[in-house]
Amino acid sequence: MTQTHANTPAADTPGAREEQTPAAAATPHPQIADPGPLGLAAFALTTFVLSVFNAGLIKDGSLEAVVLPLALWYGGIAQLLAGMWEFRKNNTFGAVAFTSYGAFWISFAAYVQFVAPKLPAAHAYQATGLFLLAWTLFTAYMTIVACRINGVLLATFSVLLVTFVLLTAGELGQRAALGHMGGWAGLLTALLAWYGSFAGVANATWKGRSLPTWPFAA
Repeated sequence: MTQTHANTPAADTPGAREEQTPAAAATPHPQIADPGPLGLAAFALTTFVLSVFNAGLIKDGSLEAVVLPLALWYGGIAQLLAGMWEFRKNNTFGAVAFTSYGAFWISFAAYVQFVAPKLPAAHAYQATGLFLLAWTLFTAYMTIVACRINGVLLATFSVLLVTFVLLTAGELGQRAALGHMGGWAGLLTALLAWYGSFAGVANATWKGRSLPTWPFAA
């Protein structure tokens, strides 16, 4: 999610080359701060809070409502904005990942608040399982792509994939133990994403110092 690419000049846009003067073509785009640490932090915090309940560390299910405002505003909207800024930085992976998982959290909040209570109690688990299965498939191919970025992202996506697999299997198979295991995997996912965010903020702020993210050779 923190992959960096040079911005594509406006002169490369179809139809724009004829209208630009040489001076305009040479003017660089203004640089913006890296949105990756924000997106990772938003994903990590919301995942952490939900995973505490999934792992069974807090038994009172009524308290799980605390996840919904986080899912909407931080995991959802803040991460969605990070995705839009990744488009501006010409980072396809970060744009797709943050925008998609931001939408995941917004849709999760809407599903829990408005849809799940109206589903037939005997079959609601099938709808939830299908929801999780779809995100498992998306996470699977994003994990493959992360193999060419850096070690932190690959670890984060790999454990996230395990989290989704366990939660999906637990929901569709009605096996609470698998759901609890998915919660523990989610806690590890959150810690890895938090480290990625911390490294991004620290490396941009501490001049001359850097925390490792173990980038892979192109």
